[in-house]
Amino acid sequence: MSTKDWLEKDYYKVLGVSKDAKPEEIKKAFRKIARENHPDANPGNSEAERRFKDAAEANSVLSDPKQRKEYDATRSRFGGFRFPPGGSAGGPGVDDLFRNAASGAGSADFSDLFGGLFNSAGRRGGAAGRGPRRGSDVEGEVTIDFVEAVEGVTVSMQMVSDSACPTCHGTGARTGSVPTVCPKCQGSGMQTSTSGGVFAVSEPCTECRGRGLVVEDPCPDCHGSGRGRSTKNMSVRIPAGVTDAQKIRLKGKGGAGENGGANGDLYVTVHVRPHPLFGRQGNNLTLHVPVTFAEATLGAEITVPTLQGQTVRLRLPAGTPSGRTLRVRGKGVRRNDGTLGDLLVTVDVVVPTELDDTARAALQAFVEAAPSPDPRADLAARARS
Repeated sequence: MSTKDWLEKDYYKVLGVSKDAKPEEIKKAFRKIARENHPDANPGNSEAERRFKDAAEANSVLSDPKQRKEYDATRSRFGGFRFPPGGSAGGPGVDDLFRNAASGAGSADFSDLFGGLFNSAGRRGGAAGRGPRRGSDVEGEVTIDFVEAVEGVTVSMQMVSDSACPTCHGTGARTGSVPTVCPKCQGSGMQTSTSGGVFAVSEPCTECRGRGLVVEDPCPDCHGSGRGRSTKNMSVRIPAGVTDAQKIRLKGKGGAGENGGANGDLYVTVHVRPHPLFGRQGNNLTLHVPVTFAEATLGAEITVPTLQGQTVRLRLPAGTPSGRTLRVRGKGVRRNDGTLGDLLVTVDVVVPTELDDTARAALQAFVEAAPSPDPRADLAARARS
C-alpha cells in the first residue's frame, strides 16, 4: 500500500476493531465482512464489492506484523497529513493484494484464509485461473456417549463436500467439448482497472469469473461450474479423552483439490452425552457417594463403582464430614502420555428423615454421652466484625 493510503484510510475502522486488536480478532472481523460482501454473493452490488475490497486491503496490512507496525508508526507521525487529489506515493497497490490472492502467494492468500467459507462459485471468484487450488474444509458433528469420550471410539460419518463433477470430470464442458481460454483475461482469471488515476486494482475477470476458461457448451449436470456435490461414508476415530464441544481436525479428509491442489481438512465437533452417575474435571472423573451418619462418624469401608464397571473398596476415615472428597488413583481418564487420571469420590452424608422411639432415644443418649461445643457460637460475633 502507498503512504497515501496509510494516511487516509483507517484500516482498524474498516474492520471494526480496536487499535490493540489481536491477530485472531482481525482475522475474524475480516472473515465476517468478506462473507457478507463477497462479490459472488452480491452480484451487481457495487457497494458490497467496495466494502469487500476495503476489508481485504485492511486485512493485508493489519495481518502482517511488520506492515502493521509500519502502518501504526506512519499514522502516528503524519496522522493529520493528506495527499492532494490525484497525488500518489510509491509502494505496492491493491492490485498486489488481489494478484497475491490469485497466485496463492503472500499474506493475502484467500484460499488459505477462507478455506470452506464460500461455495464453489465463491472460490472460483478469487482463485487463480488454472493453477492448483486447495479443496474446501468440511465441518461435521457427532454425538457420543460419556464412556466413549473417555475410552475413544470409531464412528461412521456421512461427509458432503465439493468435488469434480463426475460427468465432465471438472472441466465444466459438455462431453465431447472443451473449455477455451478466456479472451478477456487471456487465461489469467484476473483483470486490471484504474481507480481515479491513483492506483490499479486487479479483480476477478467478469467474463470467466476468475477461472481463466470459458465454457461455451456447459455440462448439463454442473451447468459449467465443473464442481459437484459428493457424498461418502467414512470412519472417523475419536481419540480417548475428548471433551464436549471439542473440535477434531482430520488433515486431508475434506473437499478434493483442483488441478493438483491439496485436499481440504475435515473438522469434527464432538458432543458428549452426560453420564447419569459420573462427571469429569479435566482428566479426573467425579462421583458423589451417599453414606450414613454412622459410617461418616465411626468410619467404614465402602464399595464404590468405577466407569469401567468394576468396583473398588474405599476406606472412609472416622469423623468424615459431608462434602469431603477422597481420591482413588488411576481410575480416571487416560492422558496423552498414557497415564490415567483419578476418581474423585465426594461423600454425601445422608440424614435419616424418620426415627422410631427406640432410635430417637438412642440418639438422645448419644448427644448426652458425647456433648460437643455449639458449632454456631461465634456466628453472631463474626457477623458483627
